[in-house]
Amino acid sequence: MESKKLWEADQKTIQKSHLVHFINWLNKSYQLDLPQDYETLHQWSVDHTEMFWESIWKFFNIINHRSYDAITNGLDMPDTRWFLNAQINYAEHIFRNSTTEFPAIISKSEIRDTEELSWKELEDKVAWLQKYLMDSGVEAGDCVVGFLPNIPETTISFLAANSLGAIWSCCSPDFGADSVVDRFRQIHPKILIATDGYSYGGKNFDRKEVVAEVVRQIPSIEKVIIVPYLESEHDASSVPIPIGSETDKAANKYVWWSTILKKNKNAPELRFTPVEFNHPIWVLYSSGTTGPPKAITHSHGGMLLEHIKYMAFHNDVHRGERFFWYSTTGWMMWNFVQASLLAGATAVLYDGSAGYPNLSALWDFAEEAEIHHFGTSAPFIVACMKAGLNPAADHSFVALRSIGSTGAPLPPEGFDWIYDHIKKDVWLCSMSGGTDVCTAFVGGCIMKPVYEGYIQCRGLGVSLLAYNDDGESVLDETGEMVVTRPMPCMPIYFWADTENHRYRESYFSYYPEVWRHGDWVEITKKGMLRILGRSDATLNRHGVRIGTAEIYQVLNNFEEIEDGLVVNLELANGDHYMPLFLKLNQGESLTEGLIDKVTKQLRATHSPRHVPDQFIAVEDIPYTISGKKMEAPVKKILLGKDTKSTLNPDAMRNPESLEIYRKMAEEEDFKKDE
Repeated sequence: MESKKLWEADQKTIQKSHLVHFINWLNKSYQLDLPQDYETLHQWSVDHTEMFWESIWKFFNIINHRSYDAITNGLDMPDTRWFLNAQINYAEHIFRNSTTEFPAIISKSEIRDTEELSWKELEDKVAWLQKYLMDSGVEAGDCVVGFLPNIPETTISFLAANSLGAIWSCCSPDFGADSVVDRFRQIHPKILIATDGYSYGGKNFDRKEVVAEVVRQIPSIEKVIIVPYLESEHDASSVPIPIGSETDKAANKYVWWSTILKKNKNAPELRFTPVEFNHPIWVLYSSGTTGPPKAITHSHGGMLLEHIKYMAFHNDVHRGERFFWYSTTGWMMWNFVQASLLAGATAVLYDGSAGYPNLSALWDFAEEAEIHHFGTSAPFIVACMKAGLNPAADHSFVALRSIGSTGAPLPPEGFDWIYDHIKKDVWLCSMSGGTDVCTAFVGGCIMKPVYEGYIQCRGLGVSLLAYNDDGESVLDETGEMVVTRPMPCMPIYFWADTENHRYRESYFSYYPEVWRHGDWVEITKKGMLRILGRSDATLNRHGVRIGTAEIYQVLNNFEEIEDGLVVNLELANGDHYMPLFLKLNQGESLTEGLIDKVTKQLRATHSPRHVPDQFIAVEDIPYTISGKKMEAPVKKILLGKDTKSTLNPDAMRNPESLEIYRKMAEEEDFKKDE
């Protein structure tokens, strides 16, 4: 059945886009004859991998302190290295956009009013912190880490470290001490920049003891800079962490942020240390819910090229526009927001709960801050839809050009809600990628229409295919999402992963020399896509594969249901048992009538095999801190497998929720021994 067209850019907008400019430039610079057709451009970009990425380098006038000797050392994954021996700096490309015409950063939080930070103020603050880091002995290759909320100080910290060629890593302050230590201890940081606390949902959380515990367990930390977020005033001569050891006090290990940023003096000159293209830029982490978090390390140049490409060609971000994505600092989307500065845009930050004081908070902020590009998660859009919000009734959203959605597949109803209740002429950019590459494999395209329930395109330079069980590329049917050509944003390694064993096991163990991402995807003949859930959480019922997203999309149609989680248990006797766990909205109960309605819609929308064997009401659905449903751990628990030694509760948003499923596993054996 043909999907409904919801939006299409007018020709004036398309002709002004970066994509059209790029096609015209390519034709002239490379003597090509590419039409103004995205799918033709995409095919060219994956057929000519090296030429395409070199064209990105040239089109965006990458500042190189030493030119490259070769574009790659070969295209065999995962050993590809890019722009060999070139020397660049990511932060330098941000500050070349410095201007007095518009702010660099706009920020707001639950405890801070909306503030603007000029490019000059940003540069001065980064320069002061850079000087402190240099005076503390930080050099290219050292690790500087943050335990910080999504506030301007975090961006300043990243840019100061990056400008020196230091390696950045960050954890959100809602992480517990053990989770922070599990991550940072792997990379032996020299400097920790930490908050005294954070605010969420109208409550303040003091984190000074967590900071002290992290410092106690990671001996490589030589200096600790404390950002006073909860405390507006302090005694600059005092030790910020009162339980710091006498040795720490004597060594002046702790310092207040304000003593570094000297307001009444002229800032030193901001310097940029060139580093080799494949030098690490930052370390991101896997969720860590089922084992030690993987320390995913990306390259300085790879992130520069990918981010500047995606911002320009897939979000069509223009100079002076305001780019926002709701995120914590522990999610890769925080890093992605910083890339808006590469495009000469204003980065818009928000710290706090998306639902405080109510679900309208972010939409109110979008209007107030005159945001052009508004990014959020699919679950947030669905929550707004189920709550019956209608922001269009009292907001005009004059500036709003695009709405980005990621974190989970956005159901067709979510698409419709955006156009019915936010803005009829907005560009909805559903996208999907991951921490693994710190970008999106698939996302927006200004040259193509938006169809209900579909992602518009595969990214330029992304050779993404759907593989069937025989490892053959298929269209218009569900397959395993794979990437068959290398990308500069793929990890250079996992930290301390000897001979890339863990790296290869994570992505290349299933198809040799082909990246297997772990999602089910359907690619249409028109190049549009649907993500159908994680392939490692696939419901394989008697040989029929069911994407969990298909079931969750049906649940979105019921106001009685707040959330759900489904697993399929393969039992010892060859049977299958598929329970569906439902978190109901307040005041609702799991009645036979509701079960009957859900059953009928699952049958009508999909098939009888989509109907679960049992509906079970639960108090909560478990999520990781980064917002992923924990289907695989729940499945292991219900099958009686021990997860307590491998599942870290600090990496969860709501660890207490798992006790529901552990109790079920103890009381009901789910036929696993029959």
